[in-house]
Amino acid sequence: MSEINKKSDYMSVPFKGLKQQQKLQDKAYNLRLKNSFKEAIGVYLNSLLIDRNNPETYFGLGICYKNSGKIKKAIKTLEKSALLDNSNYETFYELGLCHLIDETPCKAIKCFIHTIELEPDNPDAIYNLGLAHEQCDEEDMALMIYQKLIEHSPSYLNAYLRKSYLLNKMEMYKPALDLYKQVLKINPNYKEVYYDIAHCFDKLGKCREAKRFYHKFLESFPQDEKNESIMKRVEQLKKHTTNKTCVKLSLVHQG
Repeated sequence: MSEINKKSDYMSVPFKGLKQQQKLQDKAYNLRLKNSFKEAIGVYLNSLLIDRNNPETYFGLGICYKNSGKIKKAIKTLEKSALLDNSNYETFYELGLCHLIDETPCKAIKCFIHTIELEPDNPDAIYNLGLAHEQCDEEDMALMIYQKLIEHSPSYLNAYLRKSYLLNKMEMYKPALDLYKQVLKINPNYKEVYYDIAHCFDKLGKCREAKRFYHKFLESFPQDEKNESIMKRVEQLKKHTTNKTCVKLSLVHQG
């Protein structure tokens, strides 16, 4: 009888530990929801004293480090979580974001590819894969990824905006303009794009259209820091509208 009691006491230790760890996990998670990352870090570290092989603990701790600006620590911690569980797409996604912030895009690419393998319908992972290729100066690859994302998730606005930004950078204003128009079709209230449309028309030498959208932007965002430069450009365009030509002195595009 005494041997059975001893065995029961022995088995109850890890069980109690697991219960305590779950309480700590729940507490840390709730602190994360309140953006109390510093406090959550302390709770997660206490949880690791009970079990150093729990991938969820390392994942939560990594998120807290990331949101506290401690990117190197976040990467190291999320990598531990990934080693313990390589089936959680969120771990690889967050690790990819950290590598983007850390400006290590080649590592970010590997993380986002693994995320997409685990979760093929994750548009955010596909989008950030494009950003990682941009950091690697692989703009053609990024353009292809954004186009695939547009085809796969036609309501995902960031894909249109980022692709059109790259096209502007490459001075391909007509296809960029077409993408901005698609943005307005998807979301007519996305008025920030008025400036980009005006910029494209301006670069294409279409003065009247450029003026119209510059005015629409000014009306929508009367306090924007670009407005003084926009108003000067509008005055320049007025002088050339009567000649049906447009001197290409337009504003530097704001990405």
